[in-house]
Amino acid sequence: MPELPEVETTRRGIAPHIEGRAIRGVTVREPRLRWPVPVAALDVLKDTTVTAVDRRAKYLLLRTARGTIMLHLGMSGSLRVVSPDTPAAVHDHVDILFEGDACLRLRDPRRFGSVLWFDAEAPLPAVLARLGPEPLDPAFDGDHLYGRSRGRRRSVKDFIMDGRIVVGVGNIYAAEALFDAGIHPARAAGRVGRARYRALAQAIKRILGEAIERGGTTLRDFTSATGAPGYFRISLAVYGRAGAPCRRCGHTLRTRRLGQRATVYCPHCQT
Repeated sequence: MPELPEVETTRRGIAPHIEGRAIRGVTVREPRLRWPVPVAALDVLKDTTVTAVDRRAKYLLLRTARGTIMLHLGMSGSLRVVSPDTPAAVHDHVDILFEGDACLRLRDPRRFGSVLWFDAEAPLPAVLARLGPEPLDPAFDGDHLYGRSRGRRRSVKDFIMDGRIVVGVGNIYAAEALFDAGIHPARAAGRVGRARYRALAQAIKRILGEAIERGGTTLRDFTSATGAPGYFRISLAVYGRAGAPCRRCGHTLRTRRLGQRATVYCPHCQT
């Protein structure tokens, strides 16, 4: 699944091509995505201008004076800026057509993505309103994690992957950040001290920042808005390396399941 760095990479890729441009129309070939595409509601977008392309967690937000298009890439979705006369492939479900012969095209083979709309005067959708802070925001720090973790028995890995605590720390980056901070992923969140949470918050910021600069992590489906793969995969210290030697100490990396996900860690470096 595309995680925060992959979504931010996509945002940076499409923004220069559509910000400041008027929408000429929306073509929906397949409305049956994760939630039905509101085809009729999207008609209001004609001739309105995209003023900004923002990101909140893993959602892309195309801002206009009349409201916001909210896009999610789901398990296998991708966005491309193509020429309007580019033939649509079988999994190309939605086109947003812009002035100047630009087309923002959503491809989603598994159809777990979404294209939604909310009016400028409407309150934030519940899915956005309940989200925690952005991990790259200066306001996010170890003291926030420490305060929210008190008394919690769930694993620290599940804790930092909870979007109500902090957004965008998916499975790959949670495993990498915990390794970087030397924290065992199965340790109870409430049993991690303030100093270690401060180290973890810094690790989250650094790893997500590096992943964004390298275009995200391509494991199978993800490519950027230009079609390029993400190159952070070559920097992964633990994710996907179960049974290999730890790059820090040489001990064999182990795996266990936490929260229905495989988690790789070093039994020597992480306590």
